[in-house]
Amino acid sequence: MGLMSDPIIAVERVNKQVRDSSGTLTILHDISFALRPRESAAIVGASGSGKSTLLGIVAGLDTPTSGTVRLAGQDLFALDEDARAALRARQLGFVFQSFQLLANLSALENVMLPLELLGASAARARATEMLQRVGLGERLTHYPRTLSGGEQQRVALARAFVVRPAVLLADEPTGSLDFATGERVMALMFDLNREAGTTLLLVTHEDAIAARCDRQLHIEAGRLTAG
Repeated sequence: MGLMSDPIIAVERVNKQVRDSSGTLTILHDISFALRPRESAAIVGASGSGKSTLLGIVAGLDTPTSGTVRLAGQDLFALDEDARAALRARQLGFVFQSFQLLANLSALENVMLPLELLGASAARARATEMLQRVGLGERLTHYPRTLSGGEQQRVALARAFVVRPAVLLADEPTGSLDFATGERVMALMFDLNREAGTTLLLVTHEDAIAARCDRQLHIEAGRLTAG
């Protein structure tokens, strides 16, 4: 392991191009930035500017046309798919706008799942404690269809944080929530960031959320213009 000041995420000269019938479209152009442990950063920019594509590449879920992404010192795209998935499971938590909860699992089972995949001990106790932290101690046995949007988002947050990830990636984490619920979800993310030392990287179109982060990474037409 490196020193605490070493970047937990290092994005180096990342480009992403896609080809279609009209030619080659550049989605990301020569993006470079680094985040250190405990930092929080917001990726901001107009719709279609490449924000979600960049987040997907940082997660190793999408592949850059060229460039390097290092997660905890490991070159993500030098790894094969299985090794990349294993690194993600150990280091990353995700919060998607669409929650991505498994409909046939209860709230508790959804949160236990990443622990079970890692072979962690005391999965049930740890998942129960995390759901209590997000105010869902009375909803452990409820299935996603019986939970409100805000409750589902809090289950997704609990699932992301239960493994104590080094990095949490969130794509418009309050995009489908009402204002009050969104405020609660964001407060929870920043509380857990402080307590667990988790690095936050958020895609958001909300200025108030971006302003709460240590840094703002502005993307315009696939280029990093500030950050």
